[in-house]
Amino acid sequence: MVHNVFSDNDLNWSAMPADKREKMGNWATKTAVEQLAALKTREVSAVELLELTIARSQKIAKRINPFALELYDRAREAAVEADIQLGKSQGGTLCGLPITVKDSQWLAGVPCANGSPTLANFIPTETCTSIRQLEAAGAVIFAKTTCPEFCLSGTTYSPLYGHTLNPWNTNKTPGGSSGGAAAAIAAGAGSLSFGSDGGGSIRIPSAFCGIVGFKPSYGTVIRQPGFGTWDSLVAYGPMCRSVADARLMFSVVVNPDLELHQPAATSFENMKFVVSEDLGFAPVNQDIRSVFKTVINRIITAGAKTVEDNPALSSSVVTWATIATNDMWQYKGNTQSEKFSDPGNISTYAQEFIKFGSTFSVKDIKDAETHADTIHECYLKMFKRHQTNILITPTLGCEAFSKSQKFPYKIDNNRITYPWLDWAGFLYDANLTGMPSCSIPMGLGKEGLPISLQIIGAPGHDLEVLDVAEQIEKLIGWGNQIAPDFNHDEI
Repeated sequence: MVHNVFSDNDLNWSAMPADKREKMGNWATKTAVEQLAALKTREVSAVELLELTIARSQKIAKRINPFALELYDRAREAAVEADIQLGKSQGGTLCGLPITVKDSQWLAGVPCANGSPTLANFIPTETCTSIRQLEAAGAVIFAKTTCPEFCLSGTTYSPLYGHTLNPWNTNKTPGGSSGGAAAAIAAGAGSLSFGSDGGGSIRIPSAFCGIVGFKPSYGTVIRQPGFGTWDSLVAYGPMCRSVADARLMFSVVVNPDLELHQPAATSFENMKFVVSEDLGFAPVNQDIRSVFKTVINRIITAGAKTVEDNPALSSSVVTWATIATNDMWQYKGNTQSEKFSDPGNISTYAQEFIKFGSTFSVKDIKDAETHADTIHECYLKMFKRHQTNILITPTLGCEAFSKSQKFPYKIDNNRITYPWLDWAGFLYDANLTGMPSCSIPMGLGKEGLPISLQIIGAPGHDLEVLDVAEQIEKLIGWGNQIAPDFNHDEI
């Protein structure tokens, strides 16, 4: 169920002459870089691009349900202002570009339910700093994307909004918790979306939907004002269909007071990477192992040096879950905006997740935090051992699974079991250590669904991660792909 909190005027698009619609139709599915170039040359206006995007998004929404809120009239006002700025050869980096943000992210005066009926009437009075940066750069926010309740799941079902579906196969999950963002981007509803990642919530849906997802280093993007949960784990970042677009959005939202490491190498001939297809412990389906090896061989053929190694750790799922669930338990009901303690309006899954956090002692939490420090040290030692800042792994060990499941029941010959449900073991370390990580499509698995590569960097080496991701993206040749059933203008 999509909520439109502003009145929906008749679309200008519907009144546009057919020949002009045909000429302009494909702009809605271009990359952000391409759209911005057309806006600057006035090949398309901000208002026209927004109407194209809205028209497409309305059709897509009926099929995959990626939007929690439609902010069309608010966006139309912003697009008019963007055209005024563009007409003066002014405006910020993203001037006139239609984008989406996540239902969990604060936008002043706009409902922020975070996927929960409990928060259906919560309207923040402040806007998150990084979203203010996006709007100051001229971005036009036309919708908020769906997420599961309190962003607690690697799939996207909300008792408030229902199921969001994967555009590659609508019987499958798009992943989560930024599932609405990934589904919208994969279906061509906008070129940029702002996601959040506290335990893979950008990278899981990006992998399942065949798009690019970038989780920056901890603290490089400001996520406050906003919900206070998972403060040590969550990073906000871009979700899009090209690494160039991810770099573009990141350049706008990065904390201006920080100085990131500048990458030294510019081509594969000068690069060296650690690679691991399973980190020594993660279950991985054979088709994903095969495609991963093929990509690594292409990287080697292109001139890069690789070494097979890992940080010599077991899965960090227990450490991550201890910190994440206990944080939710400790935080519940502590603010007027998050009444987690009201079980009548919270799903069974969310209740169980939060209650699980109450089972840990003070010593358990301290041990988990200490182990997170150990994980950090092991990664730094591995990078130093091989004189590199980059580790390449698969993003996940499986393709998207059924929309009716909360997790895959089996990966390779390993059953995924309670209570830890350890099916995303490649992802937690980056959250626990604050490392940057970029997920990019690397091909299709045996079910014909996207599978994904992850580039992890030492903390602060965000720009190097993006450089490497862009080089590998070119080798793979995935390009600006939209899910096959949605890859034409008149969907």
